[in-house]
Amino acid sequence: MADIRVNTLASGHCPRRYGALRAICLLAAMALAFFAGVGEAKAGVFNPKTFTLPNGMQVVVLENHRLPVVRQMVFYRVGAADDPPGKSGLAHFLEHLMFKGTKSIPPGQFSRIVARNGGRDNAFTSADVTAYFQTFSKDRLELMMRIESDRMTNLVITEKEAVSEIQVVIEERRTRTDNRPSSQLDEHIGTALFMNHPYRIPIIGWMHELRTLTADDARAFYKRHYAPNNAILVLTGDVTVDEVRPLAEKYYGVIPANPAIAPRVRLQEPPQRAARRVAMRSDRVREPRLTRDYLAPTHLSGETKHAYPLEVLQAILGGGASSRLYRALVVEQKLALGIGASYDSGSFGPTAFGFVARPRDGVALERIEAALDAEISRIVADGVTDEEIAIAKKRMVDAAIFARDSLRQGATVIGLTLASGRPLSDVEEWPERIQAVTRQQILEAARYILKPERSVTGLLLPDAPAARPDDDRKRERPRTSNTSSGESR
Repeated sequence: MADIRVNTLASGHCPRRYGALRAICLLAAMALAFFAGVGEAKAGVFNPKTFTLPNGMQVVVLENHRLPVVRQMVFYRVGAADDPPGKSGLAHFLEHLMFKGTKSIPPGQFSRIVARNGGRDNAFTSADVTAYFQTFSKDRLELMMRIESDRMTNLVITEKEAVSEIQVVIEERRTRTDNRPSSQLDEHIGTALFMNHPYRIPIIGWMHELRTLTADDARAFYKRHYAPNNAILVLTGDVTVDEVRPLAEKYYGVIPANPAIAPRVRLQEPPQRAARRVAMRSDRVREPRLTRDYLAPTHLSGETKHAYPLEVLQAILGGGASSRLYRALVVEQKLALGIGASYDSGSFGPTAFGFVARPRDGVALERIEAALDAEISRIVADGVTDEEIAIAKKRMVDAAIFARDSLRQGATVIGLTLASGRPLSDVEEWPERIQAVTRQQILEAARYILKPERSVTGLLLPDAPAARPDDDRKRERPRTSNTSSGESR
């Protein structure tokens, strides 16, 4: 779970390895791993304080008084998987437009106001969530709550700004996806893994659909989804709930709820009956890569009982240099430069339990794949050892020592958990639940998901040399050694 294969956050977009699963945003599952076992189990992890405004907006406060700094995050229960058919990329496009103007803030001034007051701001869009955040000095708390609440209800989307910003999004897609063979392959893997679910569509959207997005599309999406009863406010740092409550009531509490907000309903995956393979060659590939993903349940989708065991299994198989796969393929067999496992248990819908490996120079991907298959067969046949389980759990506990000091991680995991519809207890009781995972449960989870028919294998390969017209005829002739050139004729 510690390696989710996400890219780093950048302005306006939370990238993912493919489909809807690789967003930071998926950071929730990763962050939970870091928080395991902090303190006494009954003492909780963050001990958050929470209240709900009359308009339905939940407010959460995580106190951290080490520095006079505060982080404000607003999570909306809407993401790329909620884009209307034919309008892929709309949630992300609107995220860009949220940094334009409101009725009281001129276009382009939001981030300048934050910066002038010594703060930093950004946002991300995932498949299920869109979030906006600022980090600032405690004495700027009221200002930041005022301007963030302002754009929740008073955003102004002009034709000029929309036309300009969609070109920014198009260039972002061109740079991050269309110009990167690995990202192109990841999109194809996503469409193969998810046969019906909207996670098969990339967060940033398909290029041909991005070109059709308009200001009217963004306004309609904003009006439909952006409301206090569809949002969670999380404040972490040098604040108390008594300081936050009156300001939240003053700025967020006066915004009317949207009675049209309804629970999200997503398409379901049909039975998957065939293993799939996706290969891509490009002359721009310098480092081959093998990817293997298995359709997997989460805490909210499918066979949810397997979610906690799969978190531990991920740590055992791919959680660092001491993991089983790293020792087998990198240290012992010396086939790979690196290998990791990923699993996002916090996704609103189904997810992937996946592996990614980089071969050593001169090692064919076929050898890497055969070695990976052998390790998977051992897991399915024999499971994992008690020692591996103990080491994995200890590693998760040890990593948690530093988690409480992070303004980002605490706010993010709380916000993503609540935005997905899970309760705070899923965070606060997580250490106990992980410690309760048994060897038998891990074996059952492995046998449930690690089946060929649930898998997609992706191969990223350098382009084969262009064949000359007479190459086929030459290959039909007897081969003789040419000592001057080293080539066969």
